[in-house]
Amino acid sequence: MTELIVLYRMPNDPERFYKYYREVHGPMTGKLPGVKGYKYGRVCALDGGTGEFFWYWSGTFDSRQAALDAMASPEGLAGAADVPNYYHDAPLFMFFEK
Repeated sequence: MTELIVLYRMPNDPERFYKYYREVHGPMTGKLPGVKGYKYGRVCALDGGTGEFFWYWSGTFDSRQAALDAMASPEGLAGAADVPNYYHDAPLFMFFEK
Protein backbone atom coordinates (compact mmCIF):
# COMPACT_ATOMS: atom_id res chain seq x y z
CA MET A 1 0.00 0.00 0.00
CA THR A 2 1.06 3.55 -0.74
CA GLU A 3 -0.16 6.72 0.89
CA LEU A 4 -0.09 9.93 -1.10
CA ILE A 5 0.10 13.05 1.07
CA VAL A 6 -0.56 16.55 -0.26
CA LEU A 7 0.38 19.51 1.94
CA TYR A 8 -0.65 23.13 1.53
CA ARG A 9 1.04 26.12 3.15
CA MET A 10 -1.02 29.08 4.38
CA PRO A 11 -3.31 30.24 1.56
CA ASN A 12 -3.86 33.90 0.74
CA ASP A 13 -7.48 33.59 1.89
CA PRO A 14 -7.80 30.78 4.47
CA GLU A 15 -11.58 31.02 4.83
CA ARG A 16 -12.13 30.85 1.07
CA PHE A 17 -9.71 27.90 0.85
CA TYR A 18 -11.49 26.05 3.64
CA LYS A 19 -14.97 26.55 2.16
CA TYR A 20 -13.98 25.74 -1.42
CA TYR A 21 -11.95 22.67 -0.47
CA ARG A 22 -14.70 21.18 1.68
CA GLU A 23 -17.49 21.91 -0.80
CA VAL A 24 -15.80 21.42 -4.17
CA HIS A 25 -12.23 20.13 -4.30
CA GLY A 26 -12.30 17.60 -1.46
CA PRO A 27 -15.26 15.67 -2.90
CA MET A 28 -13.48 15.60 -6.29
CA THR A 29 -10.63 13.60 -4.75
CA GLY A 30 -12.99 10.77 -3.86
CA LYS A 31 -13.48 10.20 -7.59
CA LEU A 32 -9.82 9.42 -8.24
CA PRO A 33 -9.57 5.95 -9.78
CA GLY A 34 -7.99 3.43 -7.44
CA VAL A 35 -8.21 5.52 -4.27
CA LYS A 36 -8.99 3.13 -1.41
CA GLY A 37 -9.72 5.85 1.11
CA TYR A 38 -8.93 9.48 1.73
CA LYS A 39 -9.13 12.20 4.35
CA TYR A 40 -8.27 15.87 4.59
CA GLY A 41 -8.27 18.69 7.09
CA ARG A 42 -6.47 21.50 8.83
CA VAL A 43 -2.94 21.11 10.15
CA CYS A 44 -1.81 22.66 13.44
CA ALA A 45 1.51 22.90 15.24
CA LEU A 46 2.00 20.81 18.38
CA ASP A 47 0.87 23.73 20.51
CA GLY A 48 -2.34 24.07 18.45
CA GLY A 49 -1.19 27.22 16.71
CA THR A 50 -0.23 27.91 13.14
CA GLY A 51 2.36 25.52 11.79
CA GLU A 52 4.39 25.28 8.61
CA PHE A 53 1.41 23.78 6.78
CA PHE A 54 -2.24 24.79 6.76
CA TRP A 55 -4.03 21.79 5.17
CA TYR A 56 -3.43 18.18 4.17
CA TRP A 57 -4.96 15.52 1.96
CA SER A 58 -4.10 11.85 2.41
CA GLY A 59 -5.15 9.08 0.04
CA THR A 60 -4.36 5.37 0.06
CA PHE A 61 -3.63 3.41 -3.12
CA ASP A 62 -2.51 -0.15 -3.87
CA SER A 63 0.85 1.12 -5.14
CA ARG A 64 2.82 4.21 -6.07
CA GLN A 65 2.04 3.48 -9.72
CA ALA A 66 -1.69 3.36 -8.93
CA ALA A 67 -1.42 6.82 -7.34
CA LEU A 68 0.52 8.17 -10.32
CA ASP A 69 -2.06 6.67 -12.69
CA ALA A 70 -4.85 8.30 -10.67
CA MET A 71 -3.18 11.71 -10.92
CA ALA A 72 -2.77 11.24 -14.70
CA SER A 73 -6.41 10.19 -15.15
CA PRO A 74 -9.11 12.60 -16.34
CA GLU A 75 -10.28 12.94 -12.72
CA GLY A 76 -6.74 13.66 -11.52
CA LEU A 77 -6.13 16.19 -14.26
CA ALA A 78 -9.44 17.90 -13.44
CA GLY A 79 -8.35 18.10 -9.80
CA ALA A 80 -4.99 19.60 -10.77
CA ALA A 81 -6.74 22.15 -12.99
CA ASP A 82 -9.01 23.08 -10.06
CA VAL A 83 -6.18 24.04 -7.66
CA PRO A 84 -5.88 27.69 -8.86
CA ASN A 85 -9.56 28.14 -7.95
CA TYR A 86 -8.69 28.00 -4.23
CA TYR A 87 -4.90 28.12 -3.79
CA HIS A 88 -2.18 30.49 -4.96
CA ASP A 89 0.76 28.07 -5.15
CA ALA A 90 1.63 24.45 -5.93
CA PRO A 91 1.05 22.05 -3.02
CA LEU A 92 3.72 19.61 -1.83
CA PHE A 93 3.20 15.95 -2.83
CA MET A 94 4.84 13.05 -0.96
CA PHE A 95 4.57 9.26 -1.04
CA PHE A 96 4.72 7.00 2.01
CA GLU A 97 5.19 3.29 1.44
CA LYS A 98 3.38 1.04 3.89
